[in-house]
Amino acid sequence: MSKQQLILENGTVFVGEQLGSSNGMKGEVVFNTGMTGYQEIMTDPSYFGQIVVLTYPLIGNYGINRSDFESKAPFISGLVVREAQDVPSHWRSEQSLDAFLKSYDIPAIQGIDTRKLTKMIREYGTLRGKICSMDVDASEVVKELNKWELPTHQVSQVTTKMSYTSPGQGRRIVLVDFGMKKGILRECVRRGFDITVVPATTGAEEILNLQPDGVILSNGPGDPKSVPDAIQMVRELLGKTPIFGICLGHQLLALACGANTEKMRFGHRGSNHPVKDLETGQFMLTSQNHGYTVDEKSLELTQLSVTHLAINDQTIEGLKHRDYPAFSVQFHPEASPGPEDSNPLFDKFQQMIEQTKKAGVQFA
Repeated sequence: MSKQQLILENGTVFVGEQLGSSNGMKGEVVFNTGMTGYQEIMTDPSYFGQIVVLTYPLIGNYGINRSDFESKAPFISGLVVREAQDVPSHWRSEQSLDAFLKSYDIPAIQGIDTRKLTKMIREYGTLRGKICSMDVDASEVVKELNKWELPTHQVSQVTTKMSYTSPGQGRRIVLVDFGMKKGILRECVRRGFDITVVPATTGAEEILNLQPDGVILSNGPGDPKSVPDAIQMVRELLGKTPIFGICLGHQLLALACGANTEKMRFGHRGSNHPVKDLETGQFMLTSQNHGYTVDEKSLELTQLSVTHLAINDQTIEGLKHRDYPAFSVQFHPEASPGPEDSNPLFDKFQQMIEQTKKAGVQFA
């Protein structure tokens, strides 16, 4: 097996074995602490443009199957693992991790010290990096990485290009796709919603013309401030329909209400993040994938209240509007992959719609 190298912007070079494509690729290097769910991670649009380090030492042991995709294709720029299993063992497996990566021309590297790399990211924050062959001059790549500006157009690359429907017998909702995971759509279908999925560029007027009983703002990649039109759209929807924001949708709701967001040192990525529900006092384990957070101090002049906090670092994990039927969470209640502790939040959204209807609220 040929050698491959991962070069970081700080000059650190990790040498390992080639996995997947030999194509050189740059990306923001981040780590995920989940023990399983590598297929869902690779196909989560929120990872667009990133090189993902998986901290669990053995990856690929149950292969790749057609059921666990969170989108039609992987969006990562590269993958870093300690050890990849060549011969997967699972009755649903259809191909190996290596074959999957090669089929989508995604470079990866195995056999490096992922613990050391993860500790480096935790200390210095996310780093720009490049997976490339051994014949590349590392010093030149370091110069390239230090000049490279991280992309800001991720949402436009992952959103659906056209609206589509998933008919149901229940309340009509509009699901705004900023990089939506299939799991979110699945949970909405499970509850019988009559769903219209629309692109991230859809305006508030167009959404309201669909006469929704509620709107879900999906997850998605990148800095929420890089989609100002979406912030304006959410601002115009407030008070006109119930809103449920998830991950990027949570940050967009905060920005629309006058709060601020900021980039985290290394973000939350994994399926074991503890969160406290401040309204019930209950704790839950959650699936997370985000590099930005809502600034708590910026909430003081808004009509938003904090509903959930991260146990590990006390960052904001949930918000609700005091005047309008709108709430959001930073984590992933659809649990793809991860624990299902927070899945009832979809029921909460459904109940919010029914309560709004029962109260006969007339939106402006």
